Amino acid sequence: MYPLLETINSPADLRLLPRAQLKTLADELRAYVLHSVSQTGGHLSSNLGTVELTVALHYVFNTPDDRLVWDVGHQTYPHKILTGRRERMGSLRQLGGLSGFPRRDESNYDTFGTAHSSTSISAALGMAMAAKQKGEDRRAVAIIGDGAMSAGMAFEALNNAGVCDCNLLVVLNDNDMSISPPVGALNRYLAQLMSGQFYASAKNVGKHVLKVAPPLFELAKRLETHAKGMVVPATLFENFGFNYIGPIDGHDLESLIPTLENIKHLKGPQFLHVVTKKGQGYKLAEADPVAYHGPGKFDPAMGLQKSSTPAKQTFTQVFGHWLCDMAEKDSRLVGITPAMREGSGMVEFHQRFPERYYDVGIAEQHAVTFAAGMACEGLKPVVAIYSTFLQRAYDQLIHDVAIQNLPVVFALDRAGLVGADGATHAGAYDIAFLRCIPNMSVACPADENECRMLLSSAYEQNHPVAVRYPRGAGAGVATQAGLEALPFAKGEVRRQGAGLAILAFGTLLYPALQAAEKLGVTVVNMRWAKPLDVALLLQVAASHDALVTLEEGCIMGGAGSAVAEALAEAGISKPMLHLGLRDEFTEHGDPAKLLAQQGLDAAGIEQAISTRFAEVLLAAKAAKPALKSVA
Repeated sequence: MYPLLETINSPADLRLLPRAQLKTLADELRAYVLHSVSQTGGHLSSNLGTVELTVALHYVFNTPDDRLVWDVGHQTYPHKILTGRRERMGSLRQLGGLSGFPRRDESNYDTFGTAHSSTSISAALGMAMAAKQKGEDRRAVAIIGDGAMSAGMAFEALNNAGVCDCNLLVVLNDNDMSISPPVGALNRYLAQLMSGQFYASAKNVGKHVLKVAPPLFELAKRLETHAKGMVVPATLFENFGFNYIGPIDGHDLESLIPTLENIKHLKGPQFLHVVTKKGQGYKLAEADPVAYHGPGKFDPAMGLQKSSTPAKQTFTQVFGHWLCDMAEKDSRLVGITPAMREGSGMVEFHQRFPERYYDVGIAEQHAVTFAAGMACEGLKPVVAIYSTFLQRAYDQLIHDVAIQNLPVVFALDRAGLVGADGATHAGAYDIAFLRCIPNMSVACPADENECRMLLSSAYEQNHPVAVRYPRGAGAGVATQAGLEALPFAKGEVRRQGAGLAILAFGTLLYPALQAAEKLGVTVVNMRWAKPLDVALLLQVAASHDALVTLEEGCIMGGAGSAVAEALAEAGISKPMLHLGLRDEFTEHGDPAKLLAQQGLDAAGIEQAISTRFAEVLLAAKAAKPALKSVA
């Protein structure tokens, strides 16, 4: 089925092929990517769009000696297939299998681990300068998408690279798409270029108008060059110190390979602009690249199909509905996202309130300070941002929002483990890095209805508040229709037991309740990691012999640490067990399996408590049988 592709076990094999066979190889590679992703799920549109570019780069450059750095990294399936991992594609994004992103510990062809955007130019520049310092003749190539070029970090790297005497190539993979449709002045500039009507007309002047007048032909060529400089972004990138080349068709190997071969022999920083199409070669993905950005398993012949059984409501959907309802009630509300409209559940909000919707592009730092500026003028910004991406705007969170105590709500999707995307996307650290910031509050809803109510609680405050919630569905608790808020910084006892109390933060409340039924212990839904409900904490501590804290976040510095600090402040010493994410980066895989590995499912919680507090449980059982759950 893939006769030529099956002979390619490394780029060295690829480089032995005559150029005439590369088109056949690219066709087989595209078909293999489509088949593989349909079996496992994963990123599709972006990978279909980089097939020819990947083939060309490995054909021309001496990889892995020459370094390829991919940005964001979710377009590297063709790269993985050509670099000896074809037979492992069936394990993609599964526990113990291939990562969906480049990883240095997976292959020496993965020269730099990527998954967050806009890091490639900085990393490749570092590699290029290291080669120069070590006296090594090698090339470093950064492959960056037009969406990732909207981030400030990319331009910081360009600014630095332009004054460095090194062999760096930046390939702009211009597909007019990131995940959400791209925004911003740069994208509009590149979009104008792609249409190319003015440039094409100017270029044809010399050929068709002045060709009959040879003395004027040189003038025509100069006119063409001048016209090109006005239209293409050559001026922009050459002002950074790069030699700009392009744009060229990123699916045309007959253009790509000779161009790359020429560039390979040029000295100094080079910038190649290639135009590709997301979903290339699969009509359904070409027509709807957003839907096919990261599909689950599907039949390529049928395309994506709606499930016949209604899906459970996700936390993302809960946020999206709440956002629209609150916007209907309060005209001050504005919604802000750094290029994650679909992922953060803001499509309906964008449609209903377009004048109050702001997609700032892949620019998390700007998103947070932009929100701060709006809050200064009396608006009520809600920043929808993944937990892992808020890490990129930490200084802005402290300096621009918290110090000024501005009422910005942060809706933190993907808190905790995220499954197939792995460590780069896990929201493991937000409780720890947020609760140490003065003026900042952190809410941890246990289910869908609490999420909606705690978002309302956060919106009522006159200081910054983050509401963290996981990817996907929760316990399946129906959400109320109104906008009622839960009391600020107040928890609740959900099950009254004896001897020991589990203090649960977030959605792990439900496995805690399951474990507690077998153990006969108390369960407290703490709801807020900051400020803690200290009155409730002291009450529970006084009536129990031991405490267990439970959170889907890092143990070090997390909510459990907050509990220990509060008890120490009150002069109370209690035996404690902190359960949460261990001090390690969690692999990609099924979220339920990952939680079980961390001992955070009901069985793991029960076992950990039974092992640590066997005597406490025995004493409590002998003294008094456990009571039933509190309504």
